[in-house]
Amino acid sequence: MRVYKKELPTMIWQDKELRLLDQRLLPDRAEYRICRSLEDVADSICDMTVRGAPAIGISAAYGLVIAAQRAFEAGLDANTMHHDLKYASEKLRLTRPTAVNLAWALEQAGKWLSAHLNATPEDIVAGLELVAIRIHNEDIENNRRMGLNGAALLPGKASILTHCNAGALATGGYGTALGVIRAAVESGRDIHVYVDETRPLLQGARITAFELYHEDISATLITDNCAGYLMSQGKVDLIVVGADRIAINGDTANKIGTYSLAVLAAYHKVPFYVAAPISTIDPAIADGKAIVIEERRPEEVTHLCGKRTAPEGIAAYNPAFDVTPANLISAIITEREVVHYPDRSKLLKLFS
Repeated sequence: MRVYKKELPTMIWQDKELRLLDQRLLPDRAEYRICRSLEDVADSICDMTVRGAPAIGISAAYGLVIAAQRAFEAGLDANTMHHDLKYASEKLRLTRPTAVNLAWALEQAGKWLSAHLNATPEDIVAGLELVAIRIHNEDIENNRRMGLNGAALLPGKASILTHCNAGALATGGYGTALGVIRAAVESGRDIHVYVDETRPLLQGARITAFELYHEDISATLITDNCAGYLMSQGKVDLIVVGADRIAINGDTANKIGTYSLAVLAAYHKVPFYVAAPISTIDPAIADGKAIVIEERRPEEVTHLCGKRTAPEGIAAYNPAFDVTPANLISAIITEREVVHYPDRSKLLKLFS
């Protein structure tokens, strides 16, 4: 029996506790991890209980609310709470270095704190909670607008290749890259999706395939190294992926393997689209060379589903992301507009 996606929100905020769908267990089990402390939230981000740049940012915003609530319950005064929340924000910021939405969400909370220096401890908790809920709700709405903008690019019938997971489970809801696909299907287009498995953690096989299957969207799972062959056979009409950080010149960091797809797409003249909210664009980063690339544990490469698949003692290199140069990107799809052939001047206009 299918457990439909609408029954599995990425996160649930209730009674000052954050319940995160444990995405490490998908597709076999759907269980929620209850976060009652700052450390719970930080650990959940680090170990990828929650993943996807927008979802990480929202989780961090709720993490600050939890930290504020615990400080309030401990009887701390407002000044001490402000000091402790700066520490909490930095702790959360350091959990995943590449995804800019994390820092962006924490900055939104920081701006509220700076504007309310005279707030009581109780008001601090309430104020940060409103910020987190706003960020969560706006993410869902932005994704829906992004989906409509992206769907307008698609023909009536299309085979789409996607990489990693940029669906509802990577966001507050609806999704970025999968949001485009979802909006196209909802508009009546005939869509088929090829899903890269996305080694080493198989987010495509475990999560994207899960989302598409349970929403009855036609999909086929492929190995990562099948993508070029599919394009050579003329079976891919376009590629759409998400993003974790976009430099102001359009260079885009996304799950490792995205750059390879973009190179293949350019060779085969297949449009390559990036779907991401404006909050993923980092005006402080001039180009992709300045984006910090997270490196994860070698065991993610040497093991598969907990079982060793490589010789004992072999070295493994495990960057979690790569950077696709802007000149390989046909367009960046945002909630405001579609930016064709992105560059610095075009992206800066999104902030004006």
